[in-house]
Amino acid sequence: MILEVVKYGHPTLRQKGARIETITPEVKELIADMFETMYANKGVGLAAQQIGQALQLTVVDVRGVTDRPSSLELQGKPANVQDFMPLVLINPEITPVGDPATGPEGCLSFPEIFADITRPEFVEVKALDGDGRLMEFRAGGLLSRAVQHEVDHLNGILFIDRMDRKTKENLRAELDELQTATRERLQSARKK
Repeated sequence: MILEVVKYGHPTLRQKGARIETITPEVKELIADMFETMYANKGVGLAAQQIGQALQLTVVDVRGVTDRPSSLELQGKPANVQDFMPLVLINPEITPVGDPATGPEGCLSFPEIFADITRPEFVEVKALDGDGRLMEFRAGGLLSRAVQHEVDHLNGILFIDRMDRKTKENLRAELDELQTATRERLQSARKK
């Protein structure tokens, strides 16, 4: 089922997600719905907060992106990113590695808003997969950026928090407009 992606101004986007202790049928259904929602919105990642659920759960799939390469290492050896997708990360823990790298980012919760964001070039990831199995890997390129972006969501951090001051100021009018529209929509929904 395709779910609604909440927009900037929705309070859930600022909530730290609760850990998932058991992979229930409901969690599995939520994962399937999140993938369907992400693909329908042409995204490469989607966090539970973006569908109004404050959980430590995100999905990622970078297979469709050819102009921004990704890299993956398993147990210190290069692995094929395509074979590893799509990716479910439950209760992820990340360790940034390497020098900062700047690259373009967007977010399904911020339609049509894009900016260059600086993040560590690589990230080491430890998480449970959709079946509750522990997995560990090192990501680079777009995969690293997507994982960091989504894990930020799980902690209530948005990509606008990572923008430099000038970029954020240049986007201020669009951000304020989006936030106001979201809040007005939430208020009118409460009145019904």
